[in-house]
Amino acid sequence: MRFTKMHGLGNDYVYINCFEEAVVDAPSLARAISDRHFGVGADGLILICPSTCAQIRMEMYNADGSRGQMCGNGIRCVAKYAIENGLASGPDVLIETDAGGKLAQCQVDDGLVSAVRVNMGEPNFQTKSLPSSLCVDEIIDRKLSFCQSQWRVTALSIGNPHAVIFVDSLEEVDLQRDGPLVENAGIFPERINVHFAQVLDRSHILVKTWERGSGATLACGTGACATLVAGVTTERCERTADVQLPGGTLRIDWLKDGPVYMTGPASYVFSGDWPV
Repeated sequence: MRFTKMHGLGNDYVYINCFEEAVVDAPSLARAISDRHFGVGADGLILICPSTCAQIRMEMYNADGSRGQMCGNGIRCVAKYAIENGLASGPDVLIETDAGGKLAQCQVDDGLVSAVRVNMGEPNFQTKSLPSSLCVDEIIDRKLSFCQSQWRVTALSIGNPHAVIFVDSLEEVDLQRDGPLVENAGIFPERINVHFAQVLDRSHILVKTWERGSGATLACGTGACATLVAGVTTERCERTADVQLPGGTLRIDWLKDGPVYMTGPASYVFSGDWPV
């Protein structure tokens, strides 16, 4: 089976062109191929498939085999792959996801895609969209307890669920300890992506990310969007800001009473054959 490895700011996935390949058991393949010792090594698996309502369909699986609704860094790479491999003419690519259709606007130079701007849709603060068992309509800057730790949390969905926690300094965060506490908290029965954020100024935010099903990652596109939205909602930042992640920086724009846009790079790593 032919595969391609790509990344967005170090958030790396293995991509399978399902116009040409057949995947029988995607969760098992995701676990095997994502293994960084015995597989290709990745944060997960993304299938690029035919669609009946868009140019292509994206199916995303985390490294543990669980299904994800959306991936911001992944969708930029899907757009890049589609244009560079003749699956879409571009420069705009409409991509079907489990979170609905997303329009990716690509910067194309000599047939190669260097950057992608994606309409990520509108954020949803309703707890049922996460879901959460808390008997409240929204979780906005709400103090919550996780074992012995307490943080003020803003939770929202932007295709998939996120919990954003603003701290004075990221140096105080032990991501390997604190990330799983929030991800697996009982108030989030389907688990949640976790982002610890430090506001440098009103147009610059630092973020550390713990993704459900994958653990610590170098970047999370939907998480960067959720962080900007949480920052605006709690009056910590402007509607346009650079969100700096360990793997690099994304430009996030939240239009007033409208969608969130994410702009960032997409990079090819290598291709190969996986034994089946």
